[in-house]
Amino acid sequence: MLSDGEKVMRFLADMGISNRTVKWLRQKGYDAIHLSEEGLQRLSDQDVLLKAQRENRTILTVDLDFGYLVATSESNLPSVIIFRLNDERSEVVNRRLEKVLTVCKHDIEAGVIISVNEKSIRTRRLPF
Repeated sequence: MLSDGEKVMRFLADMGISNRTVKWLRQKGYDAIHLSEEGLQRLSDQDVLLKAQRENRTILTVDLDFGYLVATSESNLPSVIIFRLNDERSEVVNRRLEKVLTVCKHDIEAGVIISVNEKSIRTRRLPF
């Protein structure tokens, strides 16, 4: 859970991320939404990026295209967390995401692309 006075991080889950992960984030005290909850399943990647920028949300995705879009936008936000896991079950994603949120919180707030696999968490600050 978040401590008193701590700024609530905001997340936007792309279609490849389970609704269970969004529910888990909410239980942890984060502000999280899923594209499907808002009827935005068919939103283009560019429009997802714009929505995340407008709403100051970090994108959670399995889609590598977001890394490219953010890198070429010359902006430092939104941050993007890309999961590159062999096992994409929500409990596995949630465990890795918990580690990311512990280790990379300040990077996420500043603007970063984070690539997450089973063994490593790689960060790249924005803009490049």
